[in-house]
Amino acid sequence: MTTIRVAVPRKGRPLYAVLRRLRETRTDWSVAERIIETLDREKAITKGTSASDRSVYDRLAAHSNATDPTAPEYTLCRDARDGLPRRIVFDSVTIPMDGFDLQLIGREEPFRALRKHEFALGFDSADLVLEEVVTLDAEPLRDVNAINGRIDPHDTDVRVVNGLGDTVYHTLLGTTETVGAQTPTRSFVEKYDGSLCIDPRYERLVRAVLGTTATQSVEFCYPDHGLDEERAIANTGLGVYLTVSGSTARENGLTIGEQLFPSETVLLENGSERTSRHESAVELFASSETVISPPT
Repeated sequence: MTTIRVAVPRKGRPLYAVLRRLRETRTDWSVAERIIETLDREKAITKGTSASDRSVYDRLAAHSNATDPTAPEYTLCRDARDGLPRRIVFDSVTIPMDGFDLQLIGREEPFRALRKHEFALGFDSADLVLEEVVTLDAEPLRDVNAINGRIDPHDTDVRVVNGLGDTVYHTLLGTTETVGAQTPTRSFVEKYDGSLCIDPRYERLVRAVLGTTATQSVEFCYPDHGLDEERAIANTGLGVYLTVSGSTARENGLTIGEQLFPSETVLLENGSERTSRHESAVELFASSETVISPPT
């Protein structure tokens, strides 16, 4: 039986999107929700919003099933929270499909694993591609479909195949004191001369999705340690945030502006590693939500 290995994140929304897509494809595969529930419980314990009287090692052993080759496996990683607690995260699972076994392999950075030619296929957030390899241009990058056209072929062999439709938008937010009665837009930013509050890891992404023309007159600033990002944007007057519902933004007195870029889980391929045997796996995740056109 052929085994097709696919790199996925060890935790978080992109991993859940992959698991749920497979649950839709294989309606009898109930393991997907079990993995999600396990990781959600472990996240709550790590964050301190839930408690367990068992050590992390006892819980890891309880989650394991050495007698079932298709049972999910987990591992430990250091969490960035105070004290650097050990956190249980996804390691791997093998899913019998029609004619092949699909093996999901957890990686801290699946996109980088593909860039290093460790995998032919993988999933990660489209954000990671913007943060690392897209070319900055005067014109803004508006959607996932445009990413491949902004990747220098001399920089990486990795390309976006399609998205999974779990879209959350990077959105402009502003206070009425800064933007007045208007809705904050890219055009507003082009005329704006002042501070723009963002998460520091998103600086290159923000330059890409606003365009270098719009960002040449702004000064990026970052939330103080421990301060909620939307609160920090309210203190600054203007910012970019990954807005889910907008309710917290409104609670902080922020006007929700233009949606700049759809953060979405994307299927990635390394063209120099992909072969005909990977086609079946790609077909599993074929999507009508976000179809990627080849760069012209």
